[in-house]
Amino acid sequence: MAERAGCGDFDPNSLPAEEALRRMRAAVKAVTGAETVALSDAFRRVAAADITAAAPVPNSRNAAMDGYAVNALDLPAGGACTLRIKGTAAAGHPFTGVLQRGQCARIMTGAPLPAGADTVVMQEAATVNVGAAAVTIGAGQRRNQFVREVGGDFNAGDTILSAGDFIDAAALGVLAAAGAASVRVVRKPRVAFFSTGDELRAVDQPLAAGELHDSNRHTLGAMLRALAVEAADFGIVRDDPAATGRALGDAAASADAVIATGGASVGDADYVRRMLGEMGRVHFWKIAMKPGRPLSFGEIGGALFFGLPGNPVSVMVTFRQFVLPALRRLMGLREAAPLRISARLAAPLQKIPGRLEFQRGILALEKNGEYTVRTTGSQDSAVLSSMRKANCYIVLPPAQGDTAAGAAVTVEPFGVWI
Repeated sequence: MAERAGCGDFDPNSLPAEEALRRMRAAVKAVTGAETVALSDAFRRVAAADITAAAPVPNSRNAAMDGYAVNALDLPAGGACTLRIKGTAAAGHPFTGVLQRGQCARIMTGAPLPAGADTVVMQEAATVNVGAAAVTIGAGQRRNQFVREVGGDFNAGDTILSAGDFIDAAALGVLAAAGAASVRVVRKPRVAFFSTGDELRAVDQPLAAGELHDSNRHTLGAMLRALAVEAADFGIVRDDPAATGRALGDAAASADAVIATGGASVGDADYVRRMLGEMGRVHFWKIAMKPGRPLSFGEIGGALFFGLPGNPVSVMVTFRQFVLPALRRLMGLREAAPLRISARLAAPLQKIPGRLEFQRGILALEKNGEYTVRTTGSQDSAVLSSMRKANCYIVLPPAQGDTAAGAAVTVEPFGVWI
């Protein structure tokens, strides 16, 4: 589909998004300091050092199936054999005797193999003679089948968690299996955030004409709770240079990073960027991205500063694309590119060339196994309900214009934070 003539969306004063990310990465360093926490408190923290296993897991050969522990030398090459059942091995209750040739033991999943056995025959492949306490097994079995080997998960000395790893549910389970009662983790970065605007009111306050309930702080707070940070809500700051300066100073004095929404544009009442320039350092402001052009990044005191736009969708997009990568570095996590896949447009898409654009999309898997995507409709950055309808961003490069149905586009699914 042809681009619309005369409708370019290029601002020569806007920094390309890739360059903005490069400058941000260069300025952000991981916090210093670590602490030892109980394993139960290590969830969603970041490992501060490599952790090695003190012993193998599993620590004995054990059954991967319910069945019968046998010596493979007793198994028939053809026909069938009958073995006497000498006892039972269960998880936590091993068989303590020694199996002789022609003998077997009933065994449950997870139970150690008895001495004298090297193979498990699953119960569905055996016929039990209850009165004779014996079992008949046919041909087709293999030595060492259905047996978990010592160290099959990991061995003593193996690195089971590396410095910079995020401790999710699976990592927590691995640490527990290794008997790690405590973990050395990176100190949680402190993040202060606030909204700016005389039009904003708390959610429990009535609204006059032209006023809005402050949704940005609730959205930001929720996104921060998914990370290994300590978040502090500094409330609503009115449009006043002195009030803005006090908020910036107080937040920076208590935090490693400060996030403000609103007041970052060029309006007469937009004081955030102005006060940042007076009190700190501006690395960049205004980027060639939609939504989110009036994004600013800098430093104030010893804290990083992110000035996000005031529109709710812009807050979510700029947080995901800029603040999250910075906080990952601050938390001590390694670099990780966002997950992106290709999908076919289910309907035509409109875009003015000039800026990197993130449109809200609905990704679907069709019966033919192909992914398709369509927009949620209006892409106005004040329409926060569109984020509830969406399950992905459609990522459109700066040069791209209107795109026809059926064209391949890049999609970034939601839900992958770390």
